[in-house]
Amino acid sequence: MTTRRSFLASLLAVSAAPATGWAAVGDPAYLAAAKQGDGSFTLIGLRDDGAEAFRVPLPARGHAACAHPSRAEAVGFARRPGTYALVIDCITGALLHELSAPEGHSFNGHGAFSADGTVLFTSEQEAEGSAGRIGIWDVEAGYKRVSDFPTHGLGPHEMRLMPDGQSLVVANGGIQTDAWDRTKLNIDSMKPNLSYVGLNGTLMEMVELEEDLHQNSIRHLALRADGLVGFCMQWQGEPGAATPLLGLHRRGEAPVLCEAPLADELAMNGYAGSVAFSGDGQEIAITSPRGGRIHRFSEAGAFLGAVSRTDVCGLATHEGGYIASDGLGGLIELRGDAPRALRRAEVAWDNHLVRIAG
Repeated sequence: MTTRRSFLASLLAVSAAPATGWAAVGDPAYLAAAKQGDGSFTLIGLRDDGAEAFRVPLPARGHAACAHPSRAEAVGFARRPGTYALVIDCITGALLHELSAPEGHSFNGHGAFSADGTVLFTSEQEAEGSAGRIGIWDVEAGYKRVSDFPTHGLGPHEMRLMPDGQSLVVANGGIQTDAWDRTKLNIDSMKPNLSYVGLNGTLMEMVELEEDLHQNSIRHLALRADGLVGFCMQWQGEPGAATPLLGLHRRGEAPVLCEAPLADELAMNGYAGSVAFSGDGQEIAITSPRGGRIHRFSEAGAFLGAVSRTDVCGLATHEGGYIASDGLGGLIELRGDAPRALRRAEVAWDNHLVRIAG
């Protein structure tokens, strides 16, 4: 009898089939969802300098995407709870596959490929109770649904493949939501966590916040090559609490919560939308579209400064620093505390800029 463990082991050992790679679409460095001026939605590939490499349509508002490690394919996810995940040929713009979560599940806006691109993992939750699941899809079989395993928490959002390629780190937001209208049902008792899960579903380590921060929902992740994880949070408690919105964690150690001065923390309005390490890996930053700010911290968690930017949310690693996007179509490069305009597009950028590996 083939077990899930043996299937995954054999599947991950298969190399990806040869296919035309990202060079065929101009070697984009980033993927970003956006709303166009006519109200339609699109997925755009961007080069390092912010220039557009390609643009393909989406049927509804997107959230994040994930890029195949070797061929020019991207999976675009709807905003959670998602009704679609689309596999797009970024060369032709053709829809290759439309993924549907199993009955009783929804997509939660993020996914990740295995290191060799043969498996897609999707962030999902059960409609009743909001228990988190990781969906497993066989890429070489045409993105066939294979199985799923628990995230070991409620309301998962972003997940990332760890550098060893053998486990996932998952941001479990801790919020139970109504299956129909996303009403939050457990704010008083929510328990977010950061879980490290083996590719067979085994819980390897779990990190929970102190009780007075149990309403700080862990949402998005950044990952450094040495395994240091940055996680950003969104406060669900009473307004004006000025809680830390960024944490750092290395497996086997206690988390480090990164605090800004009180006035700066208050200005974030309890909301961090994206997180990324700088190009040299020596600092990390978070964005707040609600506060119109970018906050920078050292790799040890010390506050380095703030940059103001209206409706800024997307953030990704860029050579020497960061690249950020805003809802007004702007793209900026940030090195230290000096932002530099890259481009302005006639779109409203959505929440995330996703770095394409390599």
